[in-house]
Amino acid sequence: MLVLVVNCGSSSLKYQVREVVAVPDVEPQPYTSTMPALDENVPLEVATRGEVGGEVLASGLVENIGGPGIRDHTQALELLAERLEEELAGRTIDAAGHRVVHGGERFSAPVLVNNEIIREIERLAPLAPLHNPAAVLGLRAVQRTWPHLPQVCVFDTAFHRTMPEHVWRYAIPEDMYTRYGIRRYGFHGTSHDYVTGQAAQFLGVARDQFAAVVAHLGNGASVTAIKDGRSYDTSMGYTPLAGLVMGTRSGDLDPSVVTAIMRRDPAADPETLDAMLNKESGLKAIAGDHDMRAVQEAADAGDERAELALEMAAYRLAKYVGGYHVAVGGTQALVFTAGIGENAAPFRRRVCERLGALGITVDDDANAVRSPEVRRISAPGSAVEVLVVPTDEERAIAEATAALVDRRRSR
Repeated sequence: MLVLVVNCGSSSLKYQVREVVAVPDVEPQPYTSTMPALDENVPLEVATRGEVGGEVLASGLVENIGGPGIRDHTQALELLAERLEEELAGRTIDAAGHRVVHGGERFSAPVLVNNEIIREIERLAPLAPLHNPAAVLGLRAVQRTWPHLPQVCVFDTAFHRTMPEHVWRYAIPEDMYTRYGIRRYGFHGTSHDYVTGQAAQFLGVARDQFAAVVAHLGNGASVTAIKDGRSYDTSMGYTPLAGLVMGTRSGDLDPSVVTAIMRRDPAADPETLDAMLNKESGLKAIAGDHDMRAVQEAADAGDERAELALEMAAYRLAKYVGGYHVAVGGTQALVFTAGIGENAAPFRRRVCERLGALGITVDDDANAVRSPEVRRISAPGSAVEVLVVPTDEERAIAEATAALVDRRRSR
């Protein structure tokens, strides 16, 4: 099956076409939580695993949508359709899978798209104003370009729907939750889910018996406590701003900092503060650059601000790892993934050096290796396995899409 994986931004469209091959010997397993949707009036068709992502046949990025050259997402999809016709040598797309950032409490697993599902994603826009509206544009553009093509939405928040209530609730008045949906949701779920499965398989541990701490480290970063193969806790919260020190995001912050700034600065309206905390903070605020590679180079050259930024980021992550070790009842593995997690060996070492109290030790030679494969970087005798597991969110989306579409066709 050929699956078009779509990741829409407000002015961009990232895509990949994968050939997903069925594996008949694989016993289908739930993709994410089996928790029922809150609104039972909208029928859901939920994906199960039973496919593997095969060859990537095409990939690319369409930018500057809304500018002089490309009017809107529909025109971008029309141009993409022409490009794919040439790149795929006449083969046709069988289904489209979309990354959707926020599924709220409505969606606990990937779903087959219909008009009501699109409207529901649109209603969740206040929870992800920069992301969900763009996803809706992409869904509707695919509808117009390929009217009969089945579409599936895979939600970043879905994997974290297994968090218990004492983890996801905030200690604020009840109506803040019931009226506005203010609670911890978590993000990067598609990556955390995929990497958890890969790590458990590598270690030969049944997923439902696997306890781990997974650190997805990129410009946006989050860490998740995995208990019995599922998300038990995660560092991001109501929005992707919470948790770790990131490229341009502050991570955890005393809420009174926001009110204090608003009292002292008449120009500090919500939009200004939101931009500051999301786009002008993190590594950028401390070291002057949001790119980990540049910050590491500056630190190696003796830049004290860069060194401070790295220490802050490593300390924050190590604190989370320690806390999540307790949360899952003793972790079997610490797993690094995503751009920084997979490639920044000095930062991995810096983090692990802070975790000696957990009996974690790293093999410097293994840590220095760069590879697209799952690999162990812990030293012999380390009390906790330390792994580097390359993430592949596009593969996870393609698998979920193919499984759900195939399930519908087989009825």
